[in-house]
Amino acid sequence: MRDLKIPSERHPEKAHRPDNAQPKKPSWIRVKAPGGEGYNTTRRIMRENKLSTVCEEASCPNAGECWSQGHATMMIMGEICTRGCTFCNVATGKPDTLDAFEPGRVADAVNKLGLNHVVITSVDRDDLEDGGAEHFAQTIRAIRHRAPDTTIEILTPDFLKCDPSVLEIVVEARPDVFNHNLETVPGLYPTVRPGARYFHSLRLLQRVKEMDPSIFTKSGIMVGLGEDRQGVNQVMDDMRAADIDFLTIGQYLQPTPKHHVVDRFVTPDEFKAYETTAFGKGFLMVSATPLTRSSYHAGDDFARLRAAREEKLGQA
Repeated sequence: MRDLKIPSERHPEKAHRPDNAQPKKPSWIRVKAPGGEGYNTTRRIMRENKLSTVCEEASCPNAGECWSQGHATMMIMGEICTRGCTFCNVATGKPDTLDAFEPGRVADAVNKLGLNHVVITSVDRDDLEDGGAEHFAQTIRAIRHRAPDTTIEILTPDFLKCDPSVLEIVVEARPDVFNHNLETVPGLYPTVRPGARYFHSLRLLQRVKEMDPSIFTKSGIMVGLGEDRQGVNQVMDDMRAADIDFLTIGQYLQPTPKHHVVDRFVTPDEFKAYETTAFGKGFLMVSATPLTRSSYHAGDDFARLRAAREEKLGQA
């Protein structure tokens, strides 16, 4: 049986890659070690409900802060991904069969945590005919039933190998926010996100908005992978052409020496410049800081996102 705590078994596709040096993190990247009563309570609820979190599986630097406030991004459909992106710390390989009781356990955990806003993500499931679309829909419906006042944000795979109609299954379940990350500029896809296609991901988000304009759409990229500012600005333009509402930009951090190398650490001033540019291009909401991740401060950001839309509609 695989031991996912052992790097070579967690990432067999990376085991024979040469090591990339991991540069020392600058002062603005460092975070406190996780701990405290709130953190332990969140951890206990995740364990009792036998749930995986992307916070742990992807080694998120903000896990300590978020869990101490009772916020955890739940990762459905198992902890083994069918893709092998070079930036990602989620285990890769052949996943287990879907757990039909997982949506109910997720909903129970949301209720126990008393969440006003929850983010649900997943591994890629290229082994499933619908890519896990129905499982997402069941999870959304279960949360609506168990915690009707909770707003729901989903962070989905790209459903690249599925019939295009599977997207309708997820959209018809009516999440409040539909997020799918582009991750990087298109020129870096062959080395950073080799199993994906940039314009397919972009079109996925555009189709969501066409199917249901009331759903907020969201996407994010990492910087420090080797992109340049012109490339980032082009991604912003592409996102706005697809009517994406919310953009996140964060610093790429290298999980292990076998992962994609950190090209550089982008300064806080550069992030601020990206934020200013993005708002100027028409995004309703932008989060651009070194520690920004898709679900970081998602609840507070959702409130600001909704307020921004109401203000825009009021000015129309």
